[in-house]
Amino acid sequence: MAAVAKVDADGYPTFQLGKPRFDQSTFWGRYRHFLDVIDPRTLFTTKAGLSEASQLLEDYRNGNLPEGVSNKQLWEAQKIKTAILHPDTGEKIFMPFRMSGFVPFGTPIVVGMLLPNQTMATTIFWQWINQTHNACVNYANRNATKPTPVSRFVQGYLGAVTSAVGIAVGLNVLVKKARGFSPTTRMVVQRFIPFPAVATANVFNLVLMRNNEMREGIDVTDKEGHLVGTSKTAAKHALFETAVTRAFLPVPILLLPPLVMSAVERTAWLLARPRMVMPMHAVVCTAAFGFALPIAIALFPQYSEISTSKLEPEIQAATQELTVIYNKGL
Repeated sequence: MAAVAKVDADGYPTFQLGKPRFDQSTFWGRYRHFLDVIDPRTLFTTKAGLSEASQLLEDYRNGNLPEGVSNKQLWEAQKIKTAILHPDTGEKIFMPFRMSGFVPFGTPIVVGMLLPNQTMATTIFWQWINQTHNACVNYANRNATKPTPVSRFVQGYLGAVTSAVGIAVGLNVLVKKARGFSPTTRMVVQRFIPFPAVATANVFNLVLMRNNEMREGIDVTDKEGHLVGTSKTAAKHALFETAVTRAFLPVPILLLPPLVMSAVERTAWLLARPRMVMPMHAVVCTAAFGFALPIAIALFPQYSEISTSKLEPEIQAATQELTVIYNKGL
């Protein structure tokens, strides 16, 4: 899965169609890869720019590449195409639901969830908006190689909304009823409530959306990409890794901003400029979001190896390979 190590004068490896530019066997390589995936600059790509990128890749595929085209141009073209078009359907993904739009469109929601002095209504509203956005991103970037009933996405969405709202509202009620908290302490504690709500909802959504994988298994392949079989054990590993990713993602996004803002809001500069609290809040949330997202999704390789000896007997009988590969999903 790793890109070729040799680089040209521009610092780009030899282009490989459909392959990552960076080594996916290392965390640093995966981190750099996902920085490309979430790069918001691709949101500004024009229709002509997308068409040009797609044509360049098609020329490469057909061996009709014009002279003078560099590896950099090819990698950039692939980055643009994969950021905008669904890999299975070839259709444009609606801008707010692209991975490259996750930070710019998700940040206002994070800011809303972390606002101090939340009422019951605002707590429910922001948790609902957040899970709705997450559900739309999940659906827009779904694996479309096999038909998936819309009802499954609806089930995951309703489960995530219910768990997020239930936990957030429940914790808010507990904090408000706590007699040992001063008003300042209560406000600080309330800022951390979105984290357990979102983390739990993320995992709950994952389990509801992909529980069929545990029942039916997922495909495992050899190093050449040839299908070996379908494994329920590999599915459990894939879901566990994805669940860890989903649970970790809100940590820096929903824990760092309250810590930073609790300190910043007490500075003389901000006390003298109360109108700057909200802009500062937005900047801190954006920085935390942009920092956390690629780290979370780079924790595990997109394609992981697992020892054949740990899998079902029929998988072991179907290959001589010591390890096989599975796609864990995002």
